[in-house]
Parts: sequence; C-alpha cells; structure tokens
Amino acid sequence: MNWLQMLDYAAVLIFALSGALVASRAQLDLIGFIFIAALTAVGGGTVRDLLLDRNPVFWIADPAIIGVASAAAIMVFFTAHRFESRLKVIIWLDALALAVAVSAGVAAAHSQDQTAVVTVIMGVVTGCMGGLLRDVVCNEVPLVLKQGELYITAALAGSVAATLTLMFTDNVLLPLAACTALAFTLRAGSIAFGWHMPVYKSRPPKS
Repeated sequence: MNWLQMLDYAAVLIFALSGALVASRAQLDLIGFIFIAALTAVGGGTVRDLLLDRNPVFWIADPAIIGVASAAAIMVFFTAHRFESRLKVIIWLDALALAVAVSAGVAAAHSQDQTAVVTVIMGVVTGCMGGLLRDVVCNEVPLVLKQGELYITAALAGSVAATLTLMFTDNVLLPLAACTALAFTLRAGSIAFGWHMPVYKSRPPKS
C-alpha cells in the first residue's frame, strides 16, 4: 500500500465517522447512516478523481474503502448515544479528516505531475467536498461555509505548503506531513481559539 492509498483510507475512516455522527443527529436508520458515512467518506476523493480523469475512481478500484465507511457507520449507529456532545466530536473529527484529505488530494495530483495550481486546488477539493455534501444532504449549516471560520483557508494553506515543499524535495512524506500539520493546526485554532478571517459587513451607502 502506497502513501496515497494510506491517506485515502485514513481520510475515508475519519470522514465516515463524522458523517455517521451527523446521521445520528438527524435520527436516520442504519441504511441512512451507511449512506451518509459513505457519501462523506468518498465525496471529496470522487470529485478529485473525476477532475483529474483518474480511471477508475479510487473507491471503484478498491471497493474495500466502502467497507471501511460502512463499518464505521455501523459502529457509530450502536455507540453514538454514548457521546455527551456529538456536535463537538463531529467538529473535531471533521478537522482531522480535513487535514488528512487535503494531503491525499495533493498526493493524487502530484502523482500525475500536475501543475502547482492544479495540485493546490485538488488538495482543497478533496478536503472540503465530502463534508460539504454531508452537511447539505443532512440539512445542516455546512462547516465549510460557517461565517469567518478557518476551513477552506486551512485547506488552502496546507495544500499550498505541501505543493511548495514538493518543489524542493523528492521526499513526498515531508510535504504531506507539513500539509496535514498546518491544515489541522489552523482548523483547530479556529475551533478552540476563534481564529478567523475578516468577514464582509454590509454598510449603508454614503449619502
């Protein structure tokens, strides 16, 4: 198993757990849990692979990925009630999944020798699309769009850091580790300390 496959599996597992917890908040049945978990787990990677014209898409090439997502959903179905605050667990799981998935997106684009711009965008797409699909389908306010929070910014920063570092080293592990660490640090800082970007505030026109 190469680094890209390992990152895909890690992102799938963590995103599936967060998706299943969102399904628990929506009080879905077991099949609903599996659907939302799988959608969250493979959504970003699927969009990435379609844009990069990777054939077949990663979970079609390796169907065990759906098994991992389904197992995570079933586990959460029987244990979600044990968490005092499922929303808090979802937010932190999502932060970790974001960081890992951004690295997976960068690794996928780099493996195809894509340009720096495409590599950065694939990192952001892989990190953000699964959670966005999860929240939209479950009628939740998407974490990716919450006012002022560092989400897309964290994904972008991690993706840029990895892409730049890849230009100066043949060791893929170092850039991917830097990407994961930076993206998670920024997202965690936003959650724990309120780090945020300036937001637009409308003002009345000058008379």
